[in-house]
Amino acid sequence: MKVVLLPLKDPAQAKQRLAGRLTSDERKLLVWAMLEDVTQALRQARKPDQVVVVSSCPPILSHARKHHWQVIPERDQISESHSVDHCCQLLAQSGVTTVLRIPGDIPLLQGKDLDQLLSYELQPPAAILVPSRDGTGTNALLRTPPDAFPSLFGDNSLALHQQEAAHRGVDLRILPNPRISFDLDEFTDLLSFRKLGQDTHTGAALRKFDSLRGLSTIK
Repeated sequence: MKVVLLPLKDPAQAKQRLAGRLTSDERKLLVWAMLEDVTQALRQARKPDQVVVVSSCPPILSHARKHHWQVIPERDQISESHSVDHCCQLLAQSGVTTVLRIPGDIPLLQGKDLDQLLSYELQPPAAILVPSRDGTGTNALLRTPPDAFPSLFGDNSLALHQQEAAHRGVDLRILPNPRISFDLDEFTDLLSFRKLGQDTHTGAALRKFDSLRGLSTIK
């Protein structure tokens, strides 16, 4: 059984690095817009047997249930790595063979990207990493079995995941994907995203920010 795991923060606490540029309400709108784009990709995908959302935010959990996804509520998010690994242990115990963790802030994601990753025939223990745009982070992590090695999301996670995989004898592939790699963490990411002219919920949200913040004058 192959599962897509989506760990999600409370939108009120997300995207703090944009706090100097966007208001709290704008950051919330951005988070929900990105989630709508990721949701659309998940609904288009054919390979996942199930989608699992882990979050402490009731509206996020309600969104997941509306789409008939499995939810794993948590009281507090200690860290993304802790949330992901706890869920992977639970899923492995329930018979899940493969877990693909994706973030909620990759609005260019398409269903075919998920299907491609889940289509690889891997002999466990094995894993696939999709790097961030700068080549240092991990924007997607597929593991079979789900607990093949610990998650180490954060600074330099790509190299740290490579080290953990090598230490535990896990067959590892690194597969760049420009849509999965494009997350929105910094203000420059927003400007780059706007230039793409994508017809996304996120693009529509950023156009609202133009009228509020005058971003259309920034080249």
